[in-house]
Amino acid sequence: MTSFVLDSQLQQDCFWVSDFPLCRLLMMNDARFRWFLLVPRVPGARDAIDLSAYDYRRLWDESADLCRAMRIAFTPHKLNVAALGNQVAQLHIHHIARYQGDAAWPRPVWGNGAPEPMDDHTSRQHSKELESALPMRLRAR
Repeated sequence: MTSFVLDSQLQQDCFWVSDFPLCRLLMMNDARFRWFLLVPRVPGARDAIDLSAYDYRRLWDESADLCRAMRIAFTPHKLNVAALGNQVAQLHIHHIARYQGDAAWPRPVWGNGAPEPMDDHTSRQHSKELESALPMRLRAR
């Protein structure tokens, strides 16, 4: 059986935050946005339909829990949730807290300027804010 390996581009672009029952939770290293990704730890999954029926439901349950936590922690104007995979084929779902007047508003975040790397303090702060809003069953132990 093949084990889960995180795509090298995601490793380069993101910070590890936590592991949920199905997904790895990552935070994009871009200080302009509060941007998180869920990556199902299922080897070879490229699209949501590659998951078993059980894991498919679990993915969207974890996504909904993450969205609720982001709404509580960051009070965004809008949550953007998307699975593109045009540059990274490994299945991953973007969850982005959007604000009127943010660096890309009202356009999509992709292709709008260069990422601004976060310092350690900011990345830890965003992770803590999010974790405090997650349901207890998903919080890091």
